[in-house]
Amino acid sequence: MEKATFAGGCFWGVEHLFNEIPGVIEAVSGYEGGHVDNVTYEQVCSGRTGHAEAVEVTYDPSKVTYAELVNAFWNMHDPTTLNSQGPDFGHQYRSAIFTHTAEQQKEALRSKEEAQRYFKKPIVTEIVPSTRFWRAEEYHQRYFEKHQGHYSCHFMRGWVPSEPAEAPKTA
Repeated sequence: MEKATFAGGCFWGVEHLFNEIPGVIEAVSGYEGGHVDNVTYEQVCSGRTGHAEAVEVTYDPSKVTYAELVNAFWNMHDPTTLNSQGPDFGHQYRSAIFTHTAEQQKEALRSKEEAQRYFKKPIVTEIVPSTRFWRAEEYHQRYFEKHQGHYSCHFMRGWVPSEPAEAPKTA
């Protein structure tokens, strides 16, 4: 099993979509990229911890590749909006890929360059080494399963195809 960590706005929708991908063992909501230990949701929302709402994905690389997970990430949020997704604004809602290995860093950078072909605006996603992931409070885990019918600004858009091809720029 391997780990991958992504931030794409509110973690509820990102977690939900990753949990639907075959080969993903578990996607967990939490916080990454800040400077406070044992951080809480309230602290992250204050905007003073530096953390992003993130999702840590445990996956079986024999069933789904890191490249496939990164491609899914480009398609489940708008990577061209700085510190916001849908109705959510603030540094904690930034787009980021937190890499766990040099190979993940290389693939994320390659994928970002490829994905840029499908967007008119520049992709603002940070690609940085993972530091420490803090699991969010239990009431944030599998939120959409616990709250059926709750709105999500995340869905698989299909902006970036899994096979590179010529495509018109969107967003």
